[in-house]
Amino acid sequence: MDKRDIFVQIDQMEEQMGTLYAELGDLKRQIIELLEENKRLGIENQQLRKLLKKDAEPMLPLLQAAGASVPVSMKEPTGEGYDNLARIYHEGFHICNVYYGHLRTEGDCLFCMSFLNK
Repeated sequence: MDKRDIFVQIDQMEEQMGTLYAELGDLKRQIIELLEENKRLGIENQQLRKLLKKDAEPMLPLLQAAGASVPVSMKEPTGEGYDNLARIYHEGFHICNVYYGHLRTEGDCLFCMSFLNK
């Protein structure tokens, strides 16, 4: 194998690596888009559940009078402040007193989770 063949082979490998790097970048962008959409849909789902629960409350006496089984309410409704903090956390920011307002880069924060579960 002469020097020219080696150079050509290295050049081809470099082009392949460039192509793979570009494909990896595209995949990363797609994953980011999917994660953002998933987060947005999760928030929308939460809001729709709240609306459904709010709309179903006036019908509880009617259902009870009709003899239908009505599920026991889970918890007392939470305040608007809690909802705002939960939204901020789900958007990717810390809500704990240690890192409040900083972007969460490594997944869930135990401090924030314990604060939300109080």
